[in-house]
Amino acid sequence: MARPSVDDYFSDWKQREALVQEMIPVIGRLFSQHDIGIFIYGRPLHNRSVTFIMKSHSFVRQIEGNEMSEFETHPVLMALAKLDLWHAQIDLGKLTVKFMEQLEELGDSAVDVDSFVQQELEYLDGVKNMPLDKRQDVVLYGFGRIGRLMARLLIERTSTGDIMRLKAIVVRPGKEGDLAKRASLFTHDSVHGTFQGTLRIDEENSCLIANGNAIKVIYANSPDEIDYTRYDINDALIIDNTGKWRDKEGLSLHLKAKGAAKVLLTAPGKGALKNIVFGINDDELCDDDVIVTAASCTTNAIAPVLKVISDKFGIEHGHVETVHAYTNDQNLIDNYHSGSRRGRSAALNMVLTETGAAKAVVKVVPELEGKLTGNAVRVPIPNVSMAIMILSLKTETSREEVNEFLRQIALHSDLQDQISYTNHADAVSSDFVGTREAGVVDSNATIVDGKNCVLYLWYDNEFGYCCQVARIVYKMAGVQYPVYPIEEQARKV
Repeated sequence: MARPSVDDYFSDWKQREALVQEMIPVIGRLFSQHDIGIFIYGRPLHNRSVTFIMKSHSFVRQIEGNEMSEFETHPVLMALAKLDLWHAQIDLGKLTVKFMEQLEELGDSAVDVDSFVQQELEYLDGVKNMPLDKRQDVVLYGFGRIGRLMARLLIERTSTGDIMRLKAIVVRPGKEGDLAKRASLFTHDSVHGTFQGTLRIDEENSCLIANGNAIKVIYANSPDEIDYTRYDINDALIIDNTGKWRDKEGLSLHLKAKGAAKVLLTAPGKGALKNIVFGINDDELCDDDVIVTAASCTTNAIAPVLKVISDKFGIEHGHVETVHAYTNDQNLIDNYHSGSRRGRSAALNMVLTETGAAKAVVKVVPELEGKLTGNAVRVPIPNVSMAIMILSLKTETSREEVNEFLRQIALHSDLQDQISYTNHADAVSSDFVGTREAGVVDSNATIVDGKNCVLYLWYDNEFGYCCQVARIVYKMAGVQYPVYPIEEQARKV
């Protein structure tokens, strides 16, 4: 067979690019008018660029090892768009791969794309059930690194506005020009780039208008002094991003505010509060849980991988070392700090510090009680961290078996949103800025010798963590979308 010419490569790219350009308005209409989320192996496609969608196809070809391209997904999407679909989440990638498998098995003439898609999605066609009885109002208490990223995620997911709506942010009283400064920080992010949308300021009503969403900016010194109902906010879910209150007593201050109903802390909680890692122990959430914590970014990253490795191979004992990006708790230059070492310049030093993640994992994976130790090194980068898990397994295995097991988990399990996988030989930390999974297994770095196993896990300790928080928010609100594939019903929110 003759090799393709340079012109062939370019022609192929332009054809696939043109197909994606046709797909984007269809995806947008399904999302904004019908509340239909379209995904490729867990990656959302609404409000995405041509390049992002093409790279999502490339990810599937690389990791799944098949030939799925825009030539295959385009007709499947167009067939899907002909149906009467509402309020659902559909993995276009997996739907397409199943269609490709049928074509290969039965032959092109035996399988019609419209008939296939209609049959696969028959249980969704014409069903208009809302995933939530009443719209959930959300308030962000605190508007720092996590608060601003949570705002981006919530705005991104607004769709029809009938399910979830970010109604307000609460910050301490500021000086003149405070609203403009907060708007600027929201719009321009040195790590995650500019906000992919429009933002304007309504000074008269103290609001930020993001993609048409009016977000009230409330100034307060304490949660219990706020009356949210004054701003048409009722039964709100309060996301506390400050970390100021970590126990039940402190977080209960939020519930004294008129119009507040539930509280979610974006930090590890203290005492008997439920620390939830979505995908691992979110089944512990009950309707009457009014104060919940989302644990830490590191706990969210490592718990899913430790859980599946424990279930598959067993873990005798292990040590988790996190190589962590610096955080705002550290000093930019040497200065007094109440904590050991954290007073030394974060931008100039590797800073050895403690982490409670290894102990916190036990709260969500109880079978690891007494088996893990942990420590951390803060390093001079602003985002993306790595967990190195040095494990002694109960079962002998091989590098190939461990990697293949984790690859399958990343692609085809109910932990697809928590565990991702890369086989990129030149992967470095900046490659993982903006990843939506809790952690990404670096398969090239895996070391296995009999029962001894070392795993390397990248994680975006800001955005990836916020995605986990958002999943808890939807579950606390009781949002239940029907999904495709149907076997992933329990996972998608």
